[in-house]
Amino acid sequence: MAGKKSEAKKERLMTVAGEVFIEKGFRDTTVAEICARAEANISAVNYHFGSKEALYQEAWRHSFSESLKAYPMDGGVSETAPAEERLRGQLTALIRRIADENNRDFFIAQMEMINPTGLLQEVMKSELIPVRQQTLALVRELLGPEATEQQVHYCEISIISMCVQPMVMQRIAKRTKDKNMPALIDDITSFADHVVKFALAGINAMRRIGSES
Repeated sequence: MAGKKSEAKKERLMTVAGEVFIEKGFRDTTVAEICARAEANISAVNYHFGSKEALYQEAWRHSFSESLKAYPMDGGVSETAPAEERLRGQLTALIRRIADENNRDFFIAQMEMINPTGLLQEVMKSELIPVRQQTLALVRELLGPEATEQQVHYCEISIISMCVQPMVMQRIAKRTKDKNMPALIDDITSFADHVVKFALAGINAMRRIGSES
């Protein structure tokens, strides 16, 4: 029982820490505030994580893990499905992860970009590289064997950018209620379908260019 309570308190600290890090960034966040919001003793951070720096890293890792549980990378599409459907599953899941207000890993990363500490570099690399490799492999499959690694790389960047930038802007607009922000996307499913169609059209165009050269 004690072990379960300890793990629950640790998870609570990571969840609350993620919220505070989004609001204030790493440098302006205090252990005291995290513990107060989590209704935990101030020594709990040192006990469970050893330091504020380690808590920052684990808060991001925990947020990313919870995000993937809610929206698995494959989007529920079988690995034996056609490549086009697997791409649809991956991109739809990514868009829904970013759009979810309960998702914290994107905004922790955004705060890190605004005021970098370098503390998330390794932990993000260890979690994100395997995910990105799956997307690169799928884009490579869709482009065909004649595609260069540069083409695969550029196509993957273009496709992921279409997913990330509009949804991040939407979440920022919702948080700030800034009327000057771009119009919000009301229909996530429709937007995801558009991104997939656009991505597949671009990939098919690249294949045609490759076959003609």
